[in-house]
Parts: sequence; structure tokens; C-alpha cells
Amino acid sequence: MNIQSKDFIFTAFGVSGREDSVKERIEAFTAELVDEFIYDTTGSLICVKKGEGKDCKKIVLSAHMDTIGFVITYADERGFLRFSEVGHQPEAYLLGKRVIFENGDIGVIGIEKKEHGDKITKEKMFIDIGVKKKDEALNLVKIGDMCAIYSPYAVTDNVITGGWMDDRVGCFVLLEVMENIKSVPNTVYFLFSSQEEVGLRGAKTASYSIEPDAGIAVDVTASSDLPEGDILGSSAMGKGAAIKIMDKSVIVQKKLVNYLVGLAEKNGILYQRDVSRIGGTDAHAIQLNKSGSFAGGISIPARYVHSAGEMCSLEDIQACIDLALKFCENELPF
Repeated sequence: MNIQSKDFIFTAFGVSGREDSVKERIEAFTAELVDEFIYDTTGSLICVKKGEGKDCKKIVLSAHMDTIGFVITYADERGFLRFSEVGHQPEAYLLGKRVIFENGDIGVIGIEKKEHGDKITKEKMFIDIGVKKKDEALNLVKIGDMCAIYSPYAVTDNVITGGWMDDRVGCFVLLEVMENIKSVPNTVYFLFSSQEEVGLRGAKTASYSIEPDAGIAVDVTASSDLPEGDILGSSAMGKGAAIKIMDKSVIVQKKLVNYLVGLAEKNGILYQRDVSRIGGTDAHAIQLNKSGSFAGGISIPARYVHSAGEMCSLEDIQACIDLALKFCENELPF
């Protein structure tokens, strides 16, 4: 596993609905690795690896390209920009953070006046791009332009941190699987979905067109190993691939859970059982497609989700790659 070899996946701008840069880079990287590209009108990219048998089943590995962000709604006479959120971002993570726009411009999130921490609201916040007048601001940034928290990723011996791990780390896992897959008994649809953070929109339309027999969402899950963190769920950073049992959007069929656990144990892959009290993933959209599909999750535990410093264990990422690879390389038994 070489994070730097896929640096583009962690650096490309891609707020929900504006994932084109991410999609273009993925397409260029995977051109020789897959048999077909399918383009979804919602903005998703589907990379198809055709199965080797006659009656191949269809499986999906889904990771969303989009990140949470902001959309500009107003510029005042001094050039300060008001915004609305695109996907949920806790106020506690925002004040004083830098943001980056699609055109590369940088701003800083400020607040009208100092207030006690529990009174901080987004309505009191603004983005400062360092201009003096409204016209100057609107020459750089238009109403409706989007930005995201700017926090370049960093890698140490044990972890990767950055503002866009959710879910670029899942996209990284899919790319690693594509590069390393040896056999393809099932037709595999690598779904890089759009607009997950605002309602699983890309996964809904893509699942409808694919009609998979089974699908796995590869996404982050909140790590519960911080002080009082056990209120979030069962998974912890550093304890392996998190096999989803349940979250706020999906209850995974027992047959699929047992199958993934069996693959992990058979192949010596470190895993943990993931029950989350918060959040949801593309698994929800896959499971409820048409008359229903088997759908679950292979998740990477992450600390400080939806912040500028999301943190994931490199060992957990590798375990997720290994388990997702085995899921693709073994014939689906149901």
C-alpha cells in the first residue's frame, strides 16, 4: 500500500455535486484496469470489471467521491461571504479554519464577535477571502460557488490525517483493489458515487441501473475509542476492518455479515464488528434498490469525522483492502 502513489485521490476538490475533478482523475488512473466506464447523470463514475464465468453475479463496491462543504449565499459590502452548509458540519470544528474554493482561492472562517462556545452558530459565521469590497469578492467568488475545509493530508508511520478522509480513503481502497485483483468470478462494479453526503443520491441511481446481487459500501465509521466515545458505537481505530452490522440507515442481512466474517477469519484479516449509533452509508441505497439487494459495509474507523483532522489507521486501511479484495475474488455464494 502506497498512499503517495494515489495522492490525487486525497487532494482533488469535490464538494457534493461538484465531483468532476475527482472523477476525471479516477478515470485517468483506472483506464487500463477495468473493462468499461459507465457515467451516471447524477455525477457518479462506475468502473466495470467483467466476470470470467457465463452466469456471473453482479457485485458493487461503493465509495463516495464527495466531501462536505459550503455554498456561498451572500456577499456584504465589505466583501465578507455568508454561506450555507453542503452536508452536516459541526460548528465546533469550523471557526478559524481555512477553506478552499474550486478555483483554488483560499478563505478563513470568522465570526461576528467573540461568544461563548455553546453559542457559536453558522449564522454568525462568514468567510473572509481578504478583500475590501463586495465587487472584489464577487470577482473571485460567485454566489453559488462551493468550498471545503482546506486541510492537506499527512501520513506518519501509523496514521493518515486530513480533512477529506470521508470518503477519499474509501476511494483509495477501491483503487487498491482494482490494481491487485487476480481473479474475477463475479462482475464487479466499482462505484465512485456522487452526493453521498446530501442523501446517498449517486448510489441510489447507480444501484437502480446496475441491479446488483450484493453490494458493499467502503466508507469511514466513527471510532469509539476516544474518552466517552463508546456512545458512538463499537468500532475502534487500529482494530482492523469494521464489518458493518447496523447503523442509522441499514441493518445488514445476517447471511452477508457471516460471509464477510468468514472471509476475514479464513484469510487471517484483522476485523471487528461494527455497530454504529450514528450516520449512514451507500449501503442503505444499495439494499433498498428495486426489490432489494444484499448490502453491507467494510468500514475504516476514523476519529474526528467531518473535521479538518479526520484520522485513520494505515493498518485498518490495509485490512479493508484485503477484505474487499477477497470479497471480489470469491464467487458470491448467495
